[in-house]
Amino acid sequence: MFGISPIGWVHTLGSLPAIPLAAYMFARYGRIVPRSKAGIAYFVFMMIGAITVFLVAHEPVSYVIGVVTIILLVAGYGIGRVPTRGRWGRYLETIFLSLTAFLLMLPTVTEILTRVPDGNPLVTDPQAPLLLGSQASLLVFLIVGLTAQIIHLRRLG
Repeated sequence: MFGISPIGWVHTLGSLPAIPLAAYMFARYGRIVPRSKAGIAYFVFMMIGAITVFLVAHEPVSYVIGVVTIILLVAGYGIGRVPTRGRWGRYLETIFLSLTAFLLMLPTVTEILTRVPDGNPLVTDPQAPLLLGSQASLLVFLIVGLTAQIIHLRRLG
């Protein structure tokens, strides 16, 4: 179904729960909160997706997204453990983890548009306006979201 291999299903179903977890944390806290139950689950599901991408990727950019996602996850979750991080730590944590959500959604949207409906996908060309518009919308959402998060953090002091 959808031309996905068994390991592809492990990758897809393993990383899929990270989407509602991120949405929940953004709605509830305005950011991904690493030291919460949802934040811990997000980390696990994101790592499943980021690691298994190396087993299913067909495009070189997928490997880059996987590596960058792992680096941002480790940095985002690790910065809270640095004792002298100051307020910049919270800013960096927020930026790093928001970027992981973007890097999750970018290939997710691309895969959905190029695979659904099964056998007759909405997009067959990587330069299709629908695909490029969707990717650009995600970038705009990232920029607006990060700006709002930074303003919110500044107001908190």
